[in-house]
Amino acid sequence: MDDRGLTELAALGEIAGEIVHELRNALLVISASTYLAQKNPVDCAPHLQKIERHTRTAQGVVDGMLALARGDAVTTERTSLADILSAARAAVGGQANFVDEIDGCIVQANPTLLSRVFRCLFENAAQATAPRVPTIRTRAELGERAVITISDDGPGVPASIRDRLFEPLVTARVGGTGLGLALARRIVIAHHGTIELLESHPGATFRITLPS
Repeated sequence: MDDRGLTELAALGEIAGEIVHELRNALLVISASTYLAQKNPVDCAPHLQKIERHTRTAQGVVDGMLALARGDAVTTERTSLADILSAARAAVGGQANFVDEIDGCIVQANPTLLSRVFRCLFENAAQATAPRVPTIRTRAELGERAVITISDDGPGVPASIRDRLFEPLVTARVGGTGLGLALARRIVIAHHGTIELLESHPGATFRITLPS
């Protein structure tokens, strides 16, 4: 298999990994909620709502990721950037301090897929600065396109990989797969947007543009 084949295989592996991760999380919540609903059938409505919500989210991830794998157009909608960021931060938890300047920004996006892009950036910053908790700033401007910048106060990206940062299997982190940013780029391109690493010191600053 040539290098191009390996690259495509790696990208498909990352997509499959995201699907498995999301389905596993959804099944854990559904299982726990089902158990609680059965224990108290009279007051089971909140548990049934949680089951429905997580089932819908998991289905959205599967549909979106499979569309990416096939090269199909992803389904987008007018979505609050704040909601997308909240979904991404839920996976990061207390590993970072967040500061926003988004002013109710609305973007044309697939919320489930775009939250994966931000989650990747947040997790990378948190892992690069561990055990210290980084500060991550998100700023959005609306014009003909939405311009979103995400910056952190971590160690930044090594010069040796800056030009290849979004290629599959490229990473400077021990234990890293080098697939997260490659998938992030694939998702942004599917939204007819762009993602790039800007010059910044200290830390790393990424700029994403999306249809507004």
